Amino acid sequence: MTDMIEARAAGLAHQPLRLASPRTGFASGTLQSIRDIAAHRELLGLLISRELKARYKDSSLGFIWSLIRPLVMLLIYYVALGQFLGAARGIPRFAIFIYSGLAAWTLYSEIVALGTASIVGNSGLIKKVYLPREVFPLSVVGSSLFNFGMQFVILMAATAVAHEIPTGTRWLFFPLSLAVLLVWALAIALLLSAVNVYLRDVGYLVEIALQVFFWASPIVYSWNLVLGKIGGTIYETVYIANPMTLVTMGFQKTFWVAGDGQPYPDRLGLRLGIMLAIGLVLLWLCQRVFARLQANFAQEL
Repeated sequence: MTDMIEARAAGLAHQPLRLASPRTGFASGTLQSIRDIAAHRELLGLLISRELKARYKDSSLGFIWSLIRPLVMLLIYYVALGQFLGAARGIPRFAIFIYSGLAAWTLYSEIVALGTASIVGNSGLIKKVYLPREVFPLSVVGSSLFNFGMQFVILMAATAVAHEIPTGTRWLFFPLSLAVLLVWALAIALLLSAVNVYLRDVGYLVEIALQVFFWASPIVYSWNLVLGKIGGTIYETVYIANPMTLVTMGFQKTFWVAGDGQPYPDRLGLRLGIMLAIGLVLLWLCQRVFARLQANFAQEL
């Protein structure tokens, strides 16, 4: 027994030291973090698969639940706002208009909410083995994209039923809007998941903030209505500064064919491109903050 212990100790002594402390330097540290994530890409795939299976464990309907929630929300808003309050009278193809925004918002809110809880939720694994902690928020992105893919199929089916399948250059808005959404959502999820380890109230604040920003985006009301209230004022500039405002309208520009005659912000594509560039810088900064805070994750958890 003693020989086995000594042999094991000798073997461990020859293993290379793996540092869990943050990588120094903005450039070199970022490159090292990217290499670590790339080296653990198989683990990332397993975490995405586990995330999807755990979400619908012991469920009879399984992945269908990812469609039921947005469809129920669509029905509520369509009936309550569209029919009872008359919003549908001023917005053609109101159902497609709402579902375009809901699909984008559901993806964004899932990444931010579940990503914020991803580090704390995987505390057992983090305390036992070394791995780049960024894989946990990234796994949330992967599983959320899977659910979004199912909603995308429904959205395309709805446009086919309405005989308004989007074609042409309008599709350029979709990848650009999706990129803005993913970059901003991942940046926020990285930052908040790290802060959540030290301050557990963050999860409750995120829940409230998502409710506020849902209504601060033109999902259940049109941009035309916003222009009628705050157009030409400083409030319009503040409103457009919300990245999900531009993302929502980018999705509507792609899928809401009946809204071609409706107003959109000037140079919407350029605004989305600028927001993407800002988001990439923000993602970089948030990753470096994450790297700085992750050194004490195991102790705090």
